[in-house]
Amino acid sequence: MTTQQRIQHLYWRAGFGPRPEDVDASMSPRKALRKLLRESEKYEPLDSPPMHYAELRPPFVPSAAPASGPDSRVAGMTTTPDRMATSANTAPVIATLTPRSLLTGSDATKLPLLRRRQLTPQQRKMENEGIREAFYQMNIGWLDRMAGSSAQLREKMTFFWHGHFACRVRQPAPALQLNNTIRKLALGKFGDLLLAVSKEPAMLQFLNNQQNRKQHPNENFAREVMELFTIGRGNYTEHDVKEAARAFTGWSSDESYQFIFRQKQHDAGPKTFLGRTGNFGGEDILNILLEQPKTAEFITTKLYRFFVNDTPNLAHIQSLAQAFYKSQYDISDLLERMFSADWFYEAANVGTRIKSPIELLAGIKRTLGVRLENPRPLLGYQKALGQTLFEPPNVAGWPGGRNWIDSSSLLLRLQLPQVLFKNAQFNVALKEDENDIAPSVSRADRTFRQQVKTHLELKPLADFLAKIPEEQHAAKLSEFLLQTPIRPENLALVQQMATKAPSEARLKTMITSLLALPEYQLM
Repeated sequence: MTTQQRIQHLYWRAGFGPRPEDVDASMSPRKALRKLLRESEKYEPLDSPPMHYAELRPPFVPSAAPASGPDSRVAGMTTTPDRMATSANTAPVIATLTPRSLLTGSDATKLPLLRRRQLTPQQRKMENEGIREAFYQMNIGWLDRMAGSSAQLREKMTFFWHGHFACRVRQPAPALQLNNTIRKLALGKFGDLLLAVSKEPAMLQFLNNQQNRKQHPNENFAREVMELFTIGRGNYTEHDVKEAARAFTGWSSDESYQFIFRQKQHDAGPKTFLGRTGNFGGEDILNILLEQPKTAEFITTKLYRFFVNDTPNLAHIQSLAQAFYKSQYDISDLLERMFSADWFYEAANVGTRIKSPIELLAGIKRTLGVRLENPRPLLGYQKALGQTLFEPPNVAGWPGGRNWIDSSSLLLRLQLPQVLFKNAQFNVALKEDENDIAPSVSRADRTFRQQVKTHLELKPLADFLAKIPEEQHAAKLSEFLLQTPIRPENLALVQQMATKAPSEARLKTMITSLLALPEYQLM
């Protein structure tokens, strides 16, 4: 394997793909790794004003007789939309909607929560549109960060933990807060990350710990912390789940999305968990889980499957897991060991992993400098391909691997270059999503047909090819864009299509042809 191939492999796995200047910099893989680590040291939160849409607390005059019915507050984050019909007895009294983020000081906390039943249908629609727009801005903002940030390893690890600590809530504010907590701690100690995520209001709400109270425990949060976040299935008993749930009683959050411990709701009695007995609280449970070598093995295996190969190599994983445990779960140390290992660059681990939809889109944007005049269609592409940022299918996250590919999704993937670079129409009916804010729409309304205007930055690639004879351009370009060797018949076809194109369009034609090959789906 050449140095260029090693660097490309590293940048695809530890980031979202190389740019021409990354592979043309005469760096060794070791220097490239140190550069990735150094450039990812600084934490920069994902944030912009359009991403903020807090629960609504507008000034209003309460109606004389509010309608009876269940309390459905906008502040409450739910994984499914509130479809409560407007009561005929409810007199809408809100004239305008003022996001809480526009209020300052104690005014924000003194105002009563706005209940959905006090909104007119039009105001509910406005609210849903505001929430969708905030999530859209978060989604596209993060995709741009993946493609453009020099902190590639931090963003890639944020993406990994985004699937590991899968969480889906209705309100944008706690979702963004969780994402930035993960981003901040993504390369630090796993114990710090685990504790911080476990105390995030979005996660507590998503896993129902708000309902976990003394004498009425809810086991959902405790179960998922063990099964999905730490030790893995088969390493605990149902009794451990029940005792851990008691320890997490009282873990909650307030209306400003801050963690609070509700002492009166906490079960302070003795608990026996994984063979140890004491008056454990939630942090004690997490610490006991971190003391188990199986937790280091579980996390290492998941990282190995994400960064190296879907098929775990037990010998490699055991060695990494032992070092991970001894380092007190130092994530950066584990990644450096993984990316420095000779076996990381073996043929069995190169060009063998299917790109997730996000890796595919972010990779195209990064490696080719692609910019869309209107980035909104990128959200449609994510939904059509089966992975939308901030919208995991369930608490287990996205299954990944071969699950990314079926007959319909492969066709869409292969059509994407034509859509982006030749103004082809992307015509697909998006699947219904029961967790969407507005799921009950017709197939016609769910059909995505929007064409895009795309700007492709060709100069870096032209410079990359400048010293090479023109007849070798297709082969050289395939070495850069594909992580597996191109078949001779496909190379001949790419060269043939480039020859037929006008001279000024040949480079773009070669790029489009290479990206449409099945091999481009691999990294």
